[in-house]
This record gives sequence, C-alpha cells and structure tokens, in this order.
Amino acid sequence: MTNYTKMALLSAALSAFLLPAAAQTSTAPANPPTAPTTTAAPAPGTSPTSGAPTSPATPPQNGYKTVNQRKQIQQNRIANGVDNGSLTAGEAGSLEKKESQINQEENTMKSEDNGHLTSADRTALEQQQKGLSQQIYQDKHNAATQYDGSQKIGQRSENQQDRIGQGIKSGQLTAGEASNLENKEAAINQEKQADRAANGGHLTQQQKNQINQQQNKVSKQIYKDKHNNKKQ
Repeated sequence: MTNYTKMALLSAALSAFLLPAAAQTSTAPANPPTAPTTTAAPAPGTSPTSGAPTSPATPPQNGYKTVNQRKQIQQNRIANGVDNGSLTAGEAGSLEKKESQINQEENTMKSEDNGHLTSADRTALEQQQKGLSQQIYQDKHNAATQYDGSQKIGQRSENQQDRIGQGIKSGQLTAGEASNLENKEAAINQEKQADRAANGGHLTQQQKNQINQQQNKVSKQIYKDKHNNKKQ
C-alpha cells in the first residue's frame, strides 16, 4: 500500500470520528430553558388577583353633611326633652330661637357663595351648634321640668320637631324654611309659657285648644314646605 493511500484512509477515518461531535455542537437544543416569569404589580385601585377595579373606601362625610346631621340631632334632642318633660316651654322656645338663628345665618352664608358653604362657614356653624348642644344638655338636666297633660300638647310639639328634623336630613327643607318653622315653634312655646305663668303653672282647656290650633297651622306649613320644589 502506497503512502498516499494510507494518508487518504486516515483522513476518512478521522472525518467519520469528528462528524457526530460537530453535529452535536451545531444543533440548537430542542427545549431551551424557559426564562423565569415575573408578576407585574397590580395597578392602583385594582384587585391583586383579577385586576378588576376595587370599590373605593367610603369617603368621610364632608362638612356640610355634618352641619345638617348636627341640626337633625339637635331637633331630636329638643323633641325628646319636650316629650319627657325635661324641657319647659320656655327652655324649648329659647332653644328653638337659637336654632332658628343658626339656620338664618346658614342661609345668609349660602346666599353669599352661590348656594354653597365654605370651609370657614362650616366651621363657624359647627361651633355654634356645639354651643347649642351644651345648652340643650344643661336645660334638660336642670331642676325645671314640665308636662303638658292629657291633651298631649307636648307630644304634638315633639312630632313637629321630628318632622322638621327629618325635612332637614332629607333636604326637603331649606335653611330658610327650617328657620321660619323654628320661629313659629318658638312663638308657640313662648305663648305656652306665658299662659302657664298666668294660671299657676297650668293650661286651661281654652288655652290648650288655642295651642292645638296653632300647631295645626305649623303642621300644614311643614307639609307644604317639605313638598314644594325647593331642595337643600
């Protein structure tokens, strides 16, 4: 065998040996490793699981609602005091007058700001209502008590207070309407006090009838004001 033939055979054998290795290094893997997955942070206001919008937390009541809420609470406390006798007619009349003044001031504030209350307005009204709240407490816990007897005049007065308070809460009564009704209730209470003073602390049947007639008029006015088109 010649040297040329030997070299050709060696070259062929070496090529056959190296071919599988070259194929392994040049062929891409069938299943390349998967890149690690990352979970994006949920967008603000969305659920971390579904991504759907979540319900926002209940916002705090704004100042105006607090003013209205306080007015309704004051009305209920006065009505309760009239009903259980812890407020005399004079005390109830004085409290009604103060409540009316606060309502008038609120009405004036709104007229100066296109029907709205500023933050300073709300603060001022809340301070006045706090003062009235303290007065209600003092009047209900002093030694003066009064009951209106079998004609349930006190109960009617309480019902009127409740209806005014409900009208304020629902927005059916404006500050001006509430103030007007409070003034009328205060006038009835003051008249009741004067009648009692003239009759040894009691009301005659004629006086009771007269007070009931006046309460009838206020009742109709409350209904009328709550069912007109004015809203608060």
